[in-house]
Amino acid sequence: MREEEIEKLRGVVRDCVSKHLYSSAIFFADKVAAITNDPADIYMQAQALFLGRHFRRAFHLLNASKIVFRDLRFRYLAAKCLEELKEWDQCLSMLGDEKFDEHGNVSDTKDNSAMYLDKDGEDREINISSAICFLRGKAYEALENRAQARKWYKAAIKADPLCYEALECLIESHMLTCEEETSLLSSLQFGPEDGWLSSFYSCLIKKYDKENVVEAKFKELEKESSKSNPSSQSLMCTLKDNTDLLACKADYYHQCGEYQKCFELTSTLLEKDPFHLKCTLVHLAAAMELGHSNELYLMACNLVKDYPQKALSWFAVGCYYYCIKKYDQSRRYFSKATSLDGTFPPAWIGFGNAYAVREEGDQAMSAYRTAARLFPGCHLPTLYIGMEYMRTHSFKLSEQFIMQAKAICPSDPLVYNELGVVAYHMKEYNQAVSWFEKTLALIPSPISEMWEPTVINLAHAYRKLKMFNEAISFYEKALTLSTKSLSTYAGLAYTYHLQDNFTAAITYYHKALWLKPDDPFCTEMLNVALVDECQRGIDPKIDFR
Repeated sequence: MREEEIEKLRGVVRDCVSKHLYSSAIFFADKVAAITNDPADIYMQAQALFLGRHFRRAFHLLNASKIVFRDLRFRYLAAKCLEELKEWDQCLSMLGDEKFDEHGNVSDTKDNSAMYLDKDGEDREINISSAICFLRGKAYEALENRAQARKWYKAAIKADPLCYEALECLIESHMLTCEEETSLLSSLQFGPEDGWLSSFYSCLIKKYDKENVVEAKFKELEKESSKSNPSSQSLMCTLKDNTDLLACKADYYHQCGEYQKCFELTSTLLEKDPFHLKCTLVHLAAAMELGHSNELYLMACNLVKDYPQKALSWFAVGCYYYCIKKYDQSRRYFSKATSLDGTFPPAWIGFGNAYAVREEGDQAMSAYRTAARLFPGCHLPTLYIGMEYMRTHSFKLSEQFIMQAKAICPSDPLVYNELGVVAYHMKEYNQAVSWFEKTLALIPSPISEMWEPTVINLAHAYRKLKMFNEAISFYEKALTLSTKSLSTYAGLAYTYHLQDNFTAAITYYHKALWLKPDDPFCTEMLNVALVDECQRGIDPKIDFR
């Protein structure tokens, strides 16, 4: 057969692959490889077998070729076959060993196999060494060696910043703390044309910075996209409205407690792309916080129908039952989500919360400890362990765990609020004031209703320190956030009472009792205030004319 005819057959194979006609591709690739016995054609045949999901046959073909241990691409494809077959130890053995330097980088691997890759000469290629590091990370993660998985994922993204999957695994599995994520991004060597990518990655990592810092990141990304091709205004507009970027913004709104804003944005995004699963997760979280049980029910039904094997689908069902306060059912579905994907953080946290809300502390702690072990970069399990210890009045242990959460994520205001609550219970009121003020300093302005308890806590701490004017100021600030808090009216009334301003105290005791008529503290203190007012006599300031 002439070379021109063979080249035509190769073209047929490539066309079959592009049209997803894998059986045809396998048939013609097999004939080309048999005629030429060329390593490039054997590689093409193995690719066709892999795409046709004949993993065992593809591995046998590659392993039988004498070039497999001398050619990185042959070895990588053989390891990918073993990955699909879930033979993780053999996969690692096939990939071989590589050494790290002191900065966690792998030594550059010489790749002499460019002739075996069918690609356009102008196409940009991801470093094969990066792909191999990423596959090592996946193998170690499947073997539950998360420390090694973290090292290899970091090595993969350092070897080539275009290896997005490695960064995605590090972020979604919470393998790095906030500081480690920032440090990793700063160590990446982006090309001069990749300024937009650097900005995009900075938007993907944990977003507990001040509001102006985060907003600056989004604006910088939009600016970078316009710089990348100033003649194409459409490119900038496309990236500015990109679903991934807007999903990052929605995630930021959720972290800030702006649940309504988050829900509105995710609703718009899901109309545009109803199967964007990252956006779906944020949408579920926002709907949960807002108590939108109907929305959760519809989302759960659609997800279970479309993705019955995904943990997210059953997590959505668990969220629905949690929202309608059927905690036993919610626990069952959170548990199912963890069994489908043991590395899905929200399911473990939801599982723990479903126990905690019923005050079943031991089971809740077990779920939180598992989450803390699996996701060392996520501070929430450790924080929730501290909160459980606080519920059982083990304040010293509670403080230790919350401080661990602070070390993992030093910029989450919720951590400082809980430290303030612990200090308050331990009667360290000055320290409590310091923690609550730190919380309010980290919250984006204007303060949302979500943070009203922190303002009340700060007022309580000032009252304990007998700083009554400051306490009244913060109680009144809490009333601007919510007018339906018994604690605010009761605290304000008691503070006025301590100042001997009985008229104001009586007014606020009445307002508190309007919210909860059978509250024992307010009922008793109202009687005391009325007696004190009567004993003092008529207020001389009142003019009866």
